[in-house]
Amino acid sequence: MKTRLLLYLAHAIDHLALLIFATAVSAIAIDFGVARWEDLMPYAAGAFFMFGVASLPAGRYGDLWGRRAMMLVFFYGMGASLMLVALTQTPLQMGIALTLMGAFSAIYHPVGIPMLLQDAKKAGSVIGVNGLAGNLGVAFAALLTGFLVKYLGWRAAFVIPGVLCILLGIYFGLVVPKELGSPAKRSQKRALTIDRKMAIRVFAVLTVTTTMSGIVFNFTTNGNGELLRERLSAVAADPALLGALLAGVYVIASLAQVIVGRLIDRFPIKYVFLPIVFLQAISFAAAIYATNWWFYVALIACMTFVFGAIPFTDAIIARFVDDSMRSRVAGVRLAVSFGFSSLAVWALGPFVKTSGFATLIMLMTAIAVVTTLAVCFLPNRDPQPV
Repeated sequence: MKTRLLLYLAHAIDHLALLIFATAVSAIAIDFGVARWEDLMPYAAGAFFMFGVASLPAGRYGDLWGRRAMMLVFFYGMGASLMLVALTQTPLQMGIALTLMGAFSAIYHPVGIPMLLQDAKKAGSVIGVNGLAGNLGVAFAALLTGFLVKYLGWRAAFVIPGVLCILLGIYFGLVVPKELGSPAKRSQKRALTIDRKMAIRVFAVLTVTTTMSGIVFNFTTNGNGELLRERLSAVAADPALLGALLAGVYVIASLAQVIVGRLIDRFPIKYVFLPIVFLQAISFAAAIYATNWWFYVALIACMTFVFGAIPFTDAIIARFVDDSMRSRVAGVRLAVSFGFSSLAVWALGPFVKTSGFATLIMLMTAIAVVTTLAVCFLPNRDPQPV
C-alpha cells in the first residue's frame, strides 16, 4: 500500500513540476526583462521534448534494470533539477534547466505506471486513481504556484517541490522492497497473446491517439492560465485567485478519470474511449467564443473530457501488452507521441501571439475529431490473459 501511495504522489509531482513554468511564466518574463510571456514559452519546449524522447531509455532500463531503481533516479533527479531551475538568471539558462528536468520527468510514465499495474487485479481502477493523482498535481501546479509567486516569488515555486521530491525519494528507498529480479527476467503467471496484425493496428491507433491527445494536453495545461486571464478579466490581476480558479477546473475535471477507470474494468476500451473523445470535440467547439463565467463553465467541460481521455493510453498497454515488456512499449509510445506533441509547447506562445486563443481552440476541436476517428479502429473486444 505504501508503494502504491508513493507512486501516486510521484505522478502528482511529475505533472506539477512540468507545469510550474506555465503558471509562473508572466512573473518570470518580468524578472528576466522579456516583454511578453509568449516570447518566453518556447524555452519550455525542451522539457516536454525530453519528457517524450527520454521515455525510450527510461522504459528500457525499467524492464531490464529494475523499476524501483529507476524510480529512485526519478525522485532525486527531479528534486535536483527543480532547484537548478530556481537558480537560473536568463531565458537560455531556464531552457537548459527545464530540459534537464524534462529528462527526469520522463521516467515516471514508462516505469511507475507498469510498477503500479504489475500486481493490480483491476487495472482500470488503479489507472483511474493514478490519473486522478496526476491531474491533482496539475491542479496544485496552478494553486501552489499562484500563491508562491504572489507571496514568495517564482523561484520558491520550483524550490519547494524540489525539496519535497528528494524527501520522498529518501522515504521511497527506505520502505519499498528491493526487486528480486528485473521485470524482463521474472516469469509471468498471466501471458497475453495477440496476433501480429492486431498488435500493429493497436499500436498505430495508440500512437495516433496519444500524439493527438498529447498536443491537446500540452496546449491546454500550458495555455489555460493565460487563456483564463484573457477570457475572465475579473481575475486577471490576481495570480493567487487565478491559480485557485484554475485549480478548481483541474480538480473537478480529474474526477472523470476515476469514473473512466471503473468503466474500463467493465467494458471494452473502444466503447468507453469513443464517447469521451467525441464529447471532447463538442466541448471545445462550445468554448471557442465563450467569455467571462460562461467560459469558465466551458473550460471545466473541456478539461473533464481531456482528462477523461488520459487513462486509455495506460489501459490499452495493460490490456494488450505483457508485463515483461510494458515499460519498453510505453517508452516507445511516449517517445513518439510526446516527442512530437512537445512542439505544441514551443508553438503555443507564437501561435497565440499571431492568431489568438479562439483559433487555438478551433485547432484543438479539429484534433479531437481526428482522435475520435482513430479510436474507431480499435478492436471491438479486448484480449484476455491465458
